[in-house]
Amino acid sequence: MNTLLEPIRQLFPSGVSEQLVPAVVLLVFGLSLSWVCALLVGRVVTARMGEGSGTLFRRLVWYPALILILSMTISTLGFDVGLLLGAAGVLTVAIGFAAQTSAANVISGLFLLGERPFKIDDIVRVGDTTGVVVATDLLSVKLCTFDNLLVRIPNEVLLKSQITNLTHFELRRIDIPIRVPNHQDISLVKESLMTVAENNPHCLDEPGPVFIFEGFGRSGQNVTFCVWVSTPEFLSVRSAVQ
Repeated sequence: MNTLLEPIRQLFPSGVSEQLVPAVVLLVFGLSLSWVCALLVGRVVTARMGEGSGTLFRRLVWYPALILILSMTISTLGFDVGLLLGAAGVLTVAIGFAAQTSAANVISGLFLLGERPFKIDDIVRVGDTTGVVVATDLLSVKLCTFDNLLVRIPNEVLLKSQITNLTHFELRRIDIPIRVPNHQDISLVKESLMTVAENNPHCLDEPGPVFIFEGFGRSGQNVTFCVWVSTPEFLSVRSAVQ
């Protein structure tokens, strides 16, 4: 090892401590190797589980490796790592009380990672918020709403909430409630609605359109007309059919 480091030592002034060169080499090569490993893990996980999971695993590899390399570098420089860890332990306990929410979000994020209710670019509804998933992090998930607002939802909130994934399946059904006057011929209404579906090329024949008679209301007959469409065309077809 000393033979390999000798050419590097010659680049430094003679007064430089003997511990500095090995520490610099350890720091540079250690961080480089850790970053490459984190990238490789991220790519493998992304290929199998999606971009959000890949980003999370990349960080799970990088941050512990970063702490390990920095600790080894400090030890190589001659500092007592035990004292530093002791001081860090006291600081960690103090920070821990203030970081309980963050720890809960990290744990919740791991549960969500295992369950995988959504992935990047999916459209999800959480409570009153609907948007496109743009990022999944250790602490939160970020959504971009349809009016171009960024919404950050903590992982703990997501784990406790009902999540509706609007783009998980390839097909979606459009339900259109209609109130028909009591004097109107209901069979003629059904025939007209079926004609609307037949004339729209994006309404699927299989599964086909469905006409449901819901019952009589105070001011008319309540029916629901349903058509199946490809998920990416949901909004445009709903508007066209209505």
